[in-house]
Amino acid sequence: MASLKKTLYIGTFIHTPTLLGLETLENHVLGVDEHGVIRFAETAVGGPYRFDENGQLRPDASPLERVVRKYGWEWEELGEVVLAGGKGKEFFFPGFIVSPSLNILSISHTHTHASQLPNTGIFGNSTLLDWLTTYTFPLESRFSSLSHARRVYNRAVSSTLTHGTTTAAYYATIHPASTNLLADICLEKGQRAFIGQVCMDSKDTCPDYYRDASAATSLSNTSHVITHIRSLDPTAALITPIITPRFAPSCTKPLLSALGHLARKHALPVQTHIAETRNEIRLVNQMFPESEGSYARVYDHHGLLTPLTVLAHGIHLSSPEIALIRARGCGISHCPLSNTSLGSGICPVRTYLDAGVKVGLGTDVSGGASCSVLVAAREAAGVSRLLSAAGKEGEEGEGERMKIGVAECLFLATRGGAACLGLEGKVGAFEVGMEWDAQLVVLDKVPDEGEEDSSSEVGDDDDGGLVQCWNESSEGDVDKWMYCGDDRNTKKVWVKGKLVHARR
Repeated sequence: MASLKKTLYIGTFIHTPTLLGLETLENHVLGVDEHGVIRFAETAVGGPYRFDENGQLRPDASPLERVVRKYGWEWEELGEVVLAGGKGKEFFFPGFIVSPSLNILSISHTHTHASQLPNTGIFGNSTLLDWLTTYTFPLESRFSSLSHARRVYNRAVSSTLTHGTTTAAYYATIHPASTNLLADICLEKGQRAFIGQVCMDSKDTCPDYYRDASAATSLSNTSHVITHIRSLDPTAALITPIITPRFAPSCTKPLLSALGHLARKHALPVQTHIAETRNEIRLVNQMFPESEGSYARVYDHHGLLTPLTVLAHGIHLSSPEIALIRARGCGISHCPLSNTSLGSGICPVRTYLDAGVKVGLGTDVSGGASCSVLVAAREAAGVSRLLSAAGKEGEEGEGERMKIGVAECLFLATRGGAACLGLEGKVGAFEVGMEWDAQLVVLDKVPDEGEEDSSSEVGDDDDGGLVQCWNESSEGDVDKWMYCGDDRNTKKVWVKGKLVHARR
């Protein structure tokens, strides 16, 4: 990564330090050092600040200079001063973190399949197992071609960055060369990423044209990817290998055990799928009768449930399985859009949060039809309301309790995802000592009565897209952003202090 300089960020900062609600820091200044770490946060005395036509701060910047010197910095050594405050309503928000599974996530994206980007929006009337056979496996088999992989992966990573995803957990394919290429692309573009070589060797469930030749082959390919990523980013500053058995039915028992051993040997995170559909669970019970009807116990038996394990979906977990996942410290990647699209079911997120299970958000492209974590957040709120409406009679208050509010959904998209991926305390909020993984959000501020409305057309890219703010509170602005926003509202994105996306 190119060397950075100390930078000041000035304006409104909004984040979710806890599940309980948003925190808004108005007229604040944050100092980010040359390593991309937040070193101080203070009220911007003398503000609000603006740049004049000559690029000078107005009003006079001397109060800011005093803040800078208070922390041992000199004004002259600053590389840049970044203001949130254009013609619209602007604020800084942590980057999204997406959990597994963009088959090619600090919004943290905990689940996406980078390889499946070309199939986004294609699932017909399929359910999970048919969809894999009809659409997914034929698509992923093409990634033996590096030219094809480069074309897809470049667009997949760029697409997630434009939507504010600063951290993503990616499933690649069974091809080690193209998986290594995905890691190269993420590092080049500056995205924080967990890269998974997909493992699937079962002759009973995987097609002849797309599976690992053996458990030994799968293990060798995974080891090759680990070696490549560690040579690429030795300190795992941005890129981390992640052990990726596709899901239990696609793997033989020897492979699952070997992957569990590999995860322990290298202290690596694990990502896989669990309890996405009832048909899948029945298949697992047939293939692993020794698990006695517990999908979670299959993974646990093979050493794959750890504090660094992210389990995608988890819709149909039993109470004993929830307790086991909580005891092992695993996280759940909630993928509401994919769950709806494939008719898999509704994940009881509130139940998991109440049980102390870590939960993040995933887009699950291409099961999900959008790579936007903002879309995943609004879908999470929506499906929780459906679950609320389906509450059992006689359980007073049970339905209302299942609802997930805006602040909670955005917590899952940031700090929740960070916790799932072992990044808790590192990204996901604006706290001293955390790394500057952030996005600058712009919304359309509707002029007050008597003011000139210069917008040529509602929805212009330059004025905040479709999100119109009519003098709401900051909390109201965030509500509108989550429910109505898209990539047009993501003006700039930084990862570890480096600008990685700026909207043209």
